[in-house]
Amino acid sequence: MNTGKVDVLLGLQWGDEGKGKVVDVLTPKYDVVARFQGGPNAGHTLEFEGEKYVLRSIPSGIFQGGKVNIIGNGVVLAPDLFMGEAKDLEKTGHELQSRLHISSKAHLIMPTHRILDRALEAAKGKNKVGTTGKGIGPTYTDKISRNGLRVGDILNNFEQKYAAHKERHLSILKSMGWTDFEGLEKTEKLWMEGVEYLRSFKIVDSEHEINKLLKEGKNILCEGAQGTMLDVDFGSYPFVTSSNTVCAGACTGLGIGPNKVGNVYGIMKAYCTRVGAGPFPTELFDETGKRIRDLGHEYGAVTGRERRCGWVDLVQLRYSIMVNGVTELIMMKSDVLDTFDTIKACVQYELPDGTVTPDFPYNIDNVKPIYKELKGWKTDMTKFTSEDQFPEEFKAYVSFLEAELETPIKIISIGPDRKQTIVRNK
Repeated sequence: MNTGKVDVLLGLQWGDEGKGKVVDVLTPKYDVVARFQGGPNAGHTLEFEGEKYVLRSIPSGIFQGGKVNIIGNGVVLAPDLFMGEAKDLEKTGHELQSRLHISSKAHLIMPTHRILDRALEAAKGKNKVGTTGKGIGPTYTDKISRNGLRVGDILNNFEQKYAAHKERHLSILKSMGWTDFEGLEKTEKLWMEGVEYLRSFKIVDSEHEINKLLKEGKNILCEGAQGTMLDVDFGSYPFVTSSNTVCAGACTGLGIGPNKVGNVYGIMKAYCTRVGAGPFPTELFDETGKRIRDLGHEYGAVTGRERRCGWVDLVQLRYSIMVNGVTELIMMKSDVLDTFDTIKACVQYELPDGTVTPDFPYNIDNVKPIYKELKGWKTDMTKFTSEDQFPEEFKAYVSFLEAELETPIKIISIGPDRKQTIVRNK
C-alpha cells in the first residue's frame, strides 16, 4: 500500500528562526501542511512577489494553491484574532474556506484568558516570564486541568458553556484582587463574531483526517511554532511556552503515530536570538549585538519587541538536534553576517564550578560560553543563486557547523524573499 509520509519542520533555538519562509519554500513537495501547537503569540513572516505576510495561527502552506491546511488539536485558537488574520488574507485574494480545516479538539483562547495572563504575569513581579499577553498560558493551563473550551463546543450548547467558563475565570481574578477589566466587553463582542466566523470553516476530527490522507498516499508537512528552547519540558524552564514545541509535539498535536515521521527539518539562524526574559548564554550586550539586531531586523513579527542577539550556540543546537531527532538542518539569515571580520561560535560551556562541558546542562543561568573564532566572508551573498558562488570562508563556516553538529545543512537562506534560498546538492 502506498502510504504517504509525515515530515516535521521546527525551530531549534528560542523561536524566530524563519519557519514561515521555509514552509513556504518546502510546500510544493507536500499535499498537506498542518500546525501542531502554539497560538497567535508566534508570527511566521513570509515575503514573496513584493508582498509581506505575517501568519499567526494559519499554516504557512496557505499561499500554495490546492494544498490542504490543518490547524491541529495541539493549537490554541483565538476566534477574534483568527478572524482578523483570515479576512486580511482573503482581501489579498487568498481563498481559505475550502482549504483550511480546523480540529474540533483545538482549545479556544477566551477574552478572560488574556486578563488572566496579565494578572498572573503581574503577580510574578520581577520574576516575569515575558509573555505576549495573548492568553496562551492560561488556555493551556485550563486544557491540562481539564477545564478547557474547545472548537467543537461552538457547535453544541455553546453560550451556556462559555458563560460557565467565564464565570470561573472571573472568580479566580476576584480572588487575586484583580480589577482591570478595561475593554472586556468590546473584546468579547469581537470574539463572539469570531466564533460565528469559525463556524463557516470545515471543523474536523483532524486525527482521522490526517491518517486517512496518509493512507491515500498524501505527504504531510507538520509545522511547529516558536522554538525548541521554549518547549515546556526541554526548554529553559520556566522561561518557556506552555506546549511541546519539539518533534514529539507533532504526534500529540495532530494524532500521528511516531512511526509515521520521516524527515525532521531543524531550522537555525547563522547566529542566535531570544525574545523576552530568560537565560541566553551567547547574548551580546555590545555594539556587535546591536549590529546583528539592526542588520537582521530583529524585531518581533507580532509584538514588535526588540530581540536579544548573540553568536550561534552549538551546545544548545546539539541538544535541540538530539531531542528532536533532526535529519537535516536549514540555516537562515546567513547574509546578516556578510560584513563581519570575525564570526564566533560557542562550542562548550564553562559551568560556575569551572567545569567545561559540551552538553546542555539543567541550569544555564550562569554558564560562560567558550568560543571558536572563524574568519568572516566579507561578501554580499544576497544575490547568489547557487552554492558554487559561496566564498571559501563561508563554505568553511558551513563545514565547521556540519562537523560540530553531525548533521547536514541542506538549505541556506541568504535573504527574506522566497527566491533567496539555496538548496544544496550535497
